[in-house]
Amino acid sequence: MLTTTIGAFPKPSDIAITDWFSITDGDYTSAYLDELAAVDDELLDTAVHRVVRDQIEAGIDIPTDGEVRRENYIHYQCRQLTGIDFEELSYKRMRGTTDTSLPTIRTEVGVGESLLPRDFLVAQAATTAPVKITVPGPMTIIDSVVDDHYRDDAALGADLAAAINRHVRALADAGCTNIQIDEPVMARKPQVALSHGIDHLARCFDGVGGGVTRIAHACCGYPNELDEIDYPKADRGAYLDLAAALNDAPIDQISIEDAHAHNDLETLLPRFADTTIILGVVGIARSRIETIEEIGSRLREAVAIHGAHRLIAAPDCGLGYLSREQALEKLRNLAAAAHEITD
Repeated sequence: MLTTTIGAFPKPSDIAITDWFSITDGDYTSAYLDELAAVDDELLDTAVHRVVRDQIEAGIDIPTDGEVRRENYIHYQCRQLTGIDFEELSYKRMRGTTDTSLPTIRTEVGVGESLLPRDFLVAQAATTAPVKITVPGPMTIIDSVVDDHYRDDAALGADLAAAINRHVRALADAGCTNIQIDEPVMARKPQVALSHGIDHLARCFDGVGGGVTRIAHACCGYPNELDEIDYPKADRGAYLDLAAALNDAPIDQISIEDAHAHNDLETLLPRFADTTIILGVVGIARSRIETIEEIGSRLREAVAIHGAHRLIAAPDCGLGYLSREQALEKLRNLAAAAHEITD
């Protein structure tokens, strides 16, 4: 069985870029560009190579770039679009749980200049394995900014999808064969997803050739800190509500979390009749290291329903809350368990 990661990896200690895994006061960091400018670009490239090689050496078949250059997986992409103001931030509650200052949409959203092809080429230079690049989707961007222009989520989502699509196509043209759209907000707002969010997700991949694996990631949410108990997450039942529509969408792989709390796989997996499932089998919000045996047991339960050829093993989400050592130990156990499994 193949293995992959979802997005973030612990930043190397010599990369002094604040990300939301290290923010404790709930306020959005507006110092990101100054921090980024203070880090030598060659040092950043070297850090990306280290992160990619860490994943490969741990046994990951399809690594990500670790999102080393990003302050978070959403706003990094927003900075590459036009119409979004990062100078005068606005305050709102994000995900229904966190009060924070956020960038603000002032005018129509446009394409801007994509950094994703560069990010891919830097990461791909570190390995012969295919590197996956992640891009936030329209629903998740909308929930992570303040809209002071459209005041219509469907219209804003359509413009975001069109702009993201240009970036996704540029990424594909650069040679990236694994492109993931991150839409965790689908699980928090399944009715919005069914109304227009999944259509906008699909539009992000318009015109992308058959050589690209089109991936969507839908986790149920991060905590505010590692080992936080009973933090608010999306309703896991949303996966059941979304499964049929996601299966019918032009998506090749759907990434869902299963480690934090198990799904009813016998009910859920058959609803993805035509789709490969990336199954989260190690937790990203707890420091406890899952054993090879418990990971393997859960994967074998899924294989009995979905088949090993239509499953990929992964963490629930990004690994940014963990230390490098914790992340590597979890990934090594994940890979050891997955690589023992066949149909």
